[in-house]
Amino acid sequence: MTDATHLQVERGIATITLNRPDNRNALSIELLNSLGDNLTQAVSDDAIRVVVLTNEGNTFCAGANLRGEPTDEAPRFGLVEILQMMQDAPKPIVGRIAGHCTGGGNGLAAACDISIAAEDVFFAFTEVRIGVAPAIISVVCLPKLRRSDALELFLTGKRVMATRIAEIGMINLAVPREELDAAVGGLVDDLVAGGPNALAASKQLVYKIPAMSRDDAFAWTGKLSPELFASDEAAEGIKAFREKSKPGWVPS
Repeated sequence: MTDATHLQVERGIATITLNRPDNRNALSIELLNSLGDNLTQAVSDDAIRVVVLTNEGNTFCAGANLRGEPTDEAPRFGLVEILQMMQDAPKPIVGRIAGHCTGGGNGLAAACDISIAAEDVFFAFTEVRIGVAPAIISVVCLPKLRRSDALELFLTGKRVMATRIAEIGMINLAVPREELDAAVGGLVDDLVAGGPNALAASKQLVYKIPAMSRDDAFAWTGKLSPELFASDEAAEGIKAFREKSKPGWVPS
């Protein structure tokens, strides 16, 4: 049996591919374990700057593994841990969504920091149609959705094309399939132009500030900002800016 996910690293970019197309990349124990292992490796490797999550086959991820095939593999990662790992990672995680996205697969798409999908794929919160609700994934999906859009998607379970999902903000962009690789590649190039510590700090701002009181947010950022300006990374970046050159963290 092939690995449930593949990890490929090139020029500081780690691409993790969901690789169970025969089971529509459903969230089986094997796939979650494999995804957790590869995310852990990518996040802990200082040479990796950006992580791209994508898929084999015509489905990005179908959510829960409703086939329920027996397995001897013990669970090491659950969906909660995977989503937390993605958002807590100090590195940008980019979704390259090249297949349909249903059920819990929407959680993987939403947990990516930035997601780009092919225009010809659909998204659907299908949980209500089998008598359950999108409980766990709501934690990462709802911050990206207006209440009216969330109610429509969660309550109807209907299929919605990627262009609409981009318009309502759950993903960033939907492009023609033939333009998907170029769009993701351009995004990755923009991301690696940022300093590693600066990227990590910027992710923290986005995920933490909305849950803080105004005074707590100012107290934290008031301490964080001078620390960042005093860092070696900032010194290198400012020097490169003045010299109109590229800082050392930008891949050649």
